This record gives sequence, structure tokens and C-alpha cells, in this order.
Amino acid sequence: MKIIGITGTIGAGKGTIVDYLVNRYHFHHYSVRSYLIREIEKRELEVNRDSMVLVANELRAKHSSSFIVDELFEEAQLAQHNAIIESIRTPGEIHSLRKKGDFSLLAVDAKSEIRYERIVSRNSETDHVSFETFLANEQREMATTDPNKQNLSECILQADCILRNDEDFQYLYDQVDKIMGEN
Repeated sequence: MKIIGITGTIGAGKGTIVDYLVNRYHFHHYSVRSYLIREIEKRELEVNRDSMVLVANELRAKHSSSFIVDELFEEAQLAQHNAIIESIRTPGEIHSLRKKGDFSLLAVDAKSEIRYERIVSRNSETDHVSFETFLANEQREMATTDPNKQNLSECILQADCILRNDEDFQYLYDQVDKIMGEN
């Protein structure tokens, strides 16, 4: 069973890569975001980025820095299919998944203006923010010394491949195909 983790900046195209890997390469998708939404709804909190960060940080502090992805890995292992885990946010998650076997980490990034346009157009419950708030949210998640909190910069540095998503879908898909050995 192959596991691919996806990390990257807000609105960079993690979901687009996931959809492509699911449709073209038949990976099964395991989403940290979906996991957190279920947990937020159980707690009867408002579903937004602040709640996601709060709940994720609490779960990691209570259990381990890799708790959420470890839970998703267990689900994937039961299914015994190649899996993609989206969205890796802490170095502890990477470390844990690397110990579990055939694991690769992909990171994706794009210019902040492009990413903001994308989150506005996807119109999810966590994306109703101003450009300034978008940048502040991202900055909050980029670096920390707390192993239980998001550290996107370190995750991106630990990625096996970094994809750029500043152009069209085909440009991104070509990068994924190259990683998968098709180009």
C-alpha cells in the first residue's frame, strides 16, 4: 500500500491534486479537513478555520502531534488501497507516516493572490474571509516551535516534491504524472 501525503499553503491546490490522484490513479482519499469537521460538529462549534485550528491543536496536544493522520492511516490500512492523506500540517505527522512504510510527501504552492481567488471561488464554510485575514491565517500556520501546532514551512521543506500551481490544470497534472512515473 502506497501512502501519499499532501501539504501546502492555503488554496494552493491540494484538493485538485487529490482529485487527480483519485480519478487517474485510483487512490483512496483521507481528509484531515473532513475528520476535523466531524469533530467540530460533535462539539457543536462553528465550522470555520479558527475552529479547525483549535480542534486540531487540542487533539494533537491531548494524544500526539501525529494523532489525526495516524487515525486516517488506520482507516487506509483497513481498506488496503493506495491512499492519499490530505492535509499534512505538522512535522510529527510526516515523521509518523514515514515510519509506516511506502510514504511520499508532496507539497503544493502558488502565489498568494491566485490562492486567495481560489478560496473565494470555492466558497467553503472556512473561506469567507478578507485577503488580509487570509494572509494572517496563513502566517499563523506557517511556523511554530510547538510540535502540536501547524508548521507548514517545515512540512514544505520536508516534502519529497514541491509542485507549483500558478498555471492551468494541465501544468499541475503534468507535474503529478512525472512524479507518478508517467512522464
